[in-house]
Order: sequence, then structure tokens, then C-alpha cells
Amino acid sequence: MKKLLIATDFSSNARHAAEYGYLLAKQLKAGIFLCNTITIPVEIPMAGWATWPQDQGELLLEDSTEELKRLKAHLEHTDHSTSFRPPVDYLNEAGTVRQTVNEAVAKQKVDLIVAGSHDPDRLGTFLLGNHMHELIEFTIKPLLIIPNTAKFTPIKKIAFATDLENPENDLKHFYELIEFARRLDAEILLTHIYKNEDHLLNFEKGIEKFLLEISNKANYPQIFYRVIKHDKVEMGLDWLCEQGHIDMLAMVHRPHDFLDSILKGSHTKKMAKHIAIPLLVFPETK
Repeated sequence: MKKLLIATDFSSNARHAAEYGYLLAKQLKAGIFLCNTITIPVEIPMAGWATWPQDQGELLLEDSTEELKRLKAHLEHTDHSTSFRPPVDYLNEAGTVRQTVNEAVAKQKVDLIVAGSHDPDRLGTFLLGNHMHELIEFTIKPLLIIPNTAKFTPIKKIAFATDLENPENDLKHFYELIEFARRLDAEILLTHIYKNEDHLLNFEKGIEKFLLEISNKANYPQIFYRVIKHDKVEMGLDWLCEQGHIDMLAMVHRPHDFLDSILKGSHTKKMAKHIAIPLLVFPETK
């Protein structure tokens, strides 16, 4: 992993995510791109929109650049260590968050996107607002969501939650997670939340093949397996994160499955608000 893109709207949550991302980059020995998106209303009178003069966009971009410079300086000047110091660059564009982030990811060959969770008790900024759902739905690279309660500690245990409804897709991302964990020398806990014994029995039919595939190809000994019984998937994962000494929770975002209930709409805000550890979201392979 060589580059992290940190999406920011300069809010306190985004600043916290940038600080976390910087420390993670130190652990990974990776570079950083700070990225801000300027959303400018089109100059067409319509309900709810005001017309903006053409030069207003240039002023917004100038302001954004100054904020990015200040954030870059803050990250660099607060690093008093003698260990690896991540190189920090920045970019900003006018457009949508989805477009700006994905184009930057492709152009700069970014490996991981880092973003702060949206605070539902705070009004969204006019320039960015809450685009977390959009990033989850359309990201082309793994997305690491940092809750404002997350305190950075070296990542030593990552839980990967799966239902094995799409094992080939899960395997692809699990191998990605292994390479990520290898850089951190972290354990991976493969986990599943089941509701009843029939549910568990169906799951166990696929897990042996899944684990055999991993053991034959991964060459990574720090992989463990655990199932947890709970009627509510999200509550079971909350319990795991709180009681299992987990530093990061990883999932594959796949629409129309039981894990999707955690990641869509208000559930995303709910998790980001109450979970105390980062959430790593892998995009579904199309």
C-alpha cells in the first residue's frame, strides 16, 4: 500500500480522520493525498438554488487550497517522531464528491480512501454535506470510515464480517485485506453473526471450503475464525467490536443482502455515531 487519499470538508470530524489517516500512513509507510471537493450550484434559477457569479467558483477553490495547505502543515508540524514521515500532497476540484474522489484515486493510483464519519447532530456543510452514503455506494477502492471517537492505536486485530452469500467476491477482498494486514502485522478474525442453528448450519457448509481456499493460497498464519449468535447483525458486530479487542471492522458492501442493512441510509450514520473503531468498506466487485 503506497498511497492514501484523505477526503476532507475541513470539519472537526474530517480533521480527526486526517490525523488518524496520517498516523495510519506512518504505520503503512505510505504517502497521503488530501482531497477536497467544491460543489458549485449551476447558474440556472430553480427552487432552492441561488445563482452564483462565475468568479465565485475560483474564490471557493482558492479558499479550499488555503485550507488544504493549513491541514497539510498541521499534520506535518504535529509529527515529532523520528520514524517514517508520510509525504503529504493535496488536490481539490469542482464537481461531485464521487467524481472527484474516484478520478483522483485512478490518476494518483491510490490504494485506500480515508474519510471521517458524518455527525448527524451537526448541520452538513454547504460545500460537502454528508456524502458518506455516496462514497460507500460508488467508491472504486476500499473506504476507511473514521468515527470521531476512534483513537489511533497500532492496528493489531481486524475483524472481517461475512455471510458467504458471494464467496468468490468475499475471497477477492479477503486477499486484499490480508495484504493490508501483512503490512501492519495484524491478526484477521473472520466472523459471522448467526440468528439460529439452521442459519449456522447453512453457513458452515461454505466456510470449510472458504477457509481451505485461504489456507492454500494466502500464506498468512494470523487468520482466525469466530461465529457469534445474535438476532440483530449490527448488534452482534457491536458486541464483537467492544468485547473482542478489535481495532478495525471490515465488510464488503453488497446491496440487497443482510449486511447492507448496516451500510445504507441512516444505518451508516448510526454505526458511525456509536462504533468506536474504524469501518473498512470494500466495494462490491461488479
